[in-house]
Amino acid sequence: MIPLAIANAIRDGAVTTAYRRWDVPRVKVGGTQLTASGIVRFDAVEEITDVDALTDDDARAAGVRDAVELRRRLAPPDRESATPVRRSPRGGKGGDRVYRVTLSWVGVDPRLELREKPARGAALVTLKADVAALDAGRQSGPWTRQILVWIRDNPGVISTELADLLGRELLPMKADIRRLKALGLTISLRVGYELSPRGRGYLRALERDDAASDQGVLPAP
Repeated sequence: MIPLAIANAIRDGAVTTAYRRWDVPRVKVGGTQLTASGIVRFDAVEEITDVDALTDDDARAAGVRDAVELRRRLAPPDRESATPVRRSPRGGKGGDRVYRVTLSWVGVDPRLELREKPARGAALVTLKADVAALDAGRQSGPWTRQILVWIRDNPGVISTELADLLGRELLPMKADIRRLKALGLTISLRVGYELSPRGRGYLRALERDDAASDQGVLPAP
């Protein structure tokens, strides 16, 4: 995970590296990650065998105040502690080796442009198929339209309240909304969510389909 402040600094060129504790590298050179400030690429990964050799310049390139603070953050977990650090095979603190990842910013979040464009014609057909695939993957039945309608009618409502009103567990519900966001249908606000222009257009298309079906007319693509 790359925090927003660090992602912004990578975009601006102020941060060019990150340090992680892993057992083996968990990113691939040339791979990318979508962050709150756009797409970040992993340009290089190298193991650091002597953490004490890290300099203040190394620290500042990672967005850290100085080498002392960087070494403190990279110190191994206290194996003898009564409350040891929980190891995670994919986390940045659980491994026995230290890696430096060289980073660069390569572009804006493609969802930002996508969400401003209501889908029409062939694009709408593809969008409907993509959303239908999300619905089909849930044994409990379709779920996407319920969430989209509720967000449209209640923008900016805190996610805990939304989960309670929908009878959903919070984290799975937020994961579902991220899936809709990946299709350009929702926008995350500081508190809660709202539909994007693409999301509002999608719901209007569904309502037109409903009206056409009620009249016995095949819906237009």
